[in-house]
Amino acid sequence: MNIKILADSASDLSKNHYNEFDIEMVPLTVHLDEKEFEDGVEIDPKTVYDAMREGKVPKTSQVSAQTFQTIFTSYAEANQPLVYLAFSSELSGTYQAAKMMEQQVKDEYPDAPIHVIDTKCASLGYGLIVLHIAKLAKAGASIEEILKEATYRAKHMEHIFTVDDLEYLYRGGRVSKTAAFVGSLLKIKPILHVDDGKLIPLEKIRGSKKLFNRMLQIMEERGTDFKNQTIGISHCDDIERAEQLAGMIKEKFGVQDIIIEMVGSVIGAHAGPGTIALFFSNKPNKSSEKA
Repeated sequence: MNIKILADSASDLSKNHYNEFDIEMVPLTVHLDEKEFEDGVEIDPKTVYDAMREGKVPKTSQVSAQTFQTIFTSYAEANQPLVYLAFSSELSGTYQAAKMMEQQVKDEYPDAPIHVIDTKCASLGYGLIVLHIAKLAKAGASIEEILKEATYRAKHMEHIFTVDDLEYLYRGGRVSKTAAFVGSLLKIKPILHVDDGKLIPLEKIRGSKKLFNRMLQIMEERGTDFKNQTIGISHCDDIERAEQLAGMIKEKFGVQDIIIEMVGSVIGAHAGPGTIALFFSNKPNKSSEKA
């Protein structure tokens, strides 16, 4: 019996990916116009970005504990192995809800083959890990192999991204009102990354022309062996700039395998239209890992 992989909508994978690799998806929730929508199921990201451009402020909420209880119980009853790769615990309470329900279900089904992993990753960085592990599961990998590989991939995933308007980060409490105002006046573009699951400002670039060149420099400084890995680019309704960045990466590093996806409604609600994110492994091969 192959191992089932569960992910949540913050992985920003397309329905094609879920279907092709038999990945089960559980959605987070978007609150807009006093209504609730399941991310990736009942609302599309474009709707959220258009609303934000009109000045609306969508809110988001985690997957409920009851949802995980239902899913985990069904797999426990069937004795079907399940690995849930979770959105970063530093950015959502979804992982904590899943861990709580994992323990509760295992109190009733002590031998339930259910495993919950905090990837400490987000968006397509998280999605690339899910895809890799789902391919292993589909190929018949053991639970030990899957857990070890998932932990390794998560540890070495890099997130480098920029937002188009600091106002959205201000609304989410990531920067001060003054910083957002001054940054907008000076056309400052921040570069941020994810460190141990947390969103951390890296540096500021004045003017958008220098932005992608600097992102590629950071990629070169932090990463390796780009030709033999899949690179991820996600965008908040700006496919043209995402494709521009992809072209620059192909030209500079000779990369062939690049996945481009739109940032989903939940993460996009905090990052805002125009966000561009780049994901790659800083150690794609275990042979380069020191003992």
